[in-house]
Amino acid sequence: MKRNESIDFMRGLVMIIMVLDHVRDFFYVTSLSQSPTDLRTTTFILFFTRWTTHLCAPTFVFLSGVSVYLSIKANRGEGARAFLLSRGLWLILLDFTLINFGMWFDIGFHFLIFEVIAAIGVSFIILSLLYKLPHRLTGVIGVIILALHNLIVFAPGAGTPLYQKILMPFFSPQVFSLGNGRIFFMGYPPVPWLGIMLVGFGASSFFQLPKERQKLLFLKIGLTAIALFIVLRAINIYGDPSPWTVQKGLLYTLLSFANVTKYPPSLLFCLLFLGIMFLILSWVQLIKNKWTDIVRVYGRVPLFYFLVHWYIIHPFVLIMVLLEGYKTSDMVFGSNFGRPKSGSGLQLWAVYLVWMSMVVLMYPICKWYGKYKTKHREKKWLRYI
Repeated sequence: MKRNESIDFMRGLVMIIMVLDHVRDFFYVTSLSQSPTDLRTTTFILFFTRWTTHLCAPTFVFLSGVSVYLSIKANRGEGARAFLLSRGLWLILLDFTLINFGMWFDIGFHFLIFEVIAAIGVSFIILSLLYKLPHRLTGVIGVIILALHNLIVFAPGAGTPLYQKILMPFFSPQVFSLGNGRIFFMGYPPVPWLGIMLVGFGASSFFQLPKERQKLLFLKIGLTAIALFIVLRAINIYGDPSPWTVQKGLLYTLLSFANVTKYPPSLLFCLLFLGIMFLILSWVQLIKNKWTDIVRVYGRVPLFYFLVHWYIIHPFVLIMVLLEGYKTSDMVFGSNFGRPKSGSGLQLWAVYLVWMSMVVLMYPICKWYGKYKTKHREKKWLRYI
């Protein structure tokens, strides 16, 4: 199947931006104690650094839905169910092994987090049961999930222990004790992220249109989604569990207006960031230059990039801690990434320098692996990384 260059570009762009979020988490001096979107304590640049990276997860999940449909169609549906099921299970396994270890460097796995890759894996498993439905109907189901999933708090029995332990982890982040000091955090509850993937699966035929038509269609979709976001957000009644409020000044009031909920992704979160995604897709349709070629290198190997980047970033955290004068005995692994309990970290300007360095370091690795995949298409295991 011929690669879709706009999909590769969009994926590459959000993978580059994603590293900024992870570098901020790992290196920023107050990342372990301060929320960058808490308007009482944040600065504009810190808020914007985090807010920009909200584009990554919904775009990655949406395009996973698009790509899997295009792949199924190219292979005429042969082996689709087995592939979706096996890939889904594989992604869940990766999340709880290589990805969780890469995040925490904790050989005891005391803090397990259900991350975006596991959410995609669950979505693939469910899609293995739904993929024979008309793809646009699948997309409609996804829209319904995104529009209504926040209403789960009004379901009969809300607040009961059974409801909280069995139902809510599928809809909102939850923390569970596994005993012996081990914690399981459902960071990406699967139902709302499934909605995003199903919308991508349903919208996949748009990516087969001529580029001129794609450009206009994506522009219309993006502007419509953002306009709907503005209207619903202004009404301030439904669409996000955190209403915006008037702040100490106009700038911070605008930040409050834009500060929508990612965990779980609210309707307004999806409208805003998927709307931005469509605007970027519209802009890039007819553009091809050296810069877009570089970005596509990352986008051609997204899972490989996601796996490897933890093992590029994390050793530098330990180097930073040692250069700051701490000893290995001061390092706290698990939710601290190996940093001491307090006092360690970089200022935001230095975080940006580290981010750019990490992206540059990843480029030759991704370029090599992309060429390897292209040269060895007969190796079926390469479809899984």
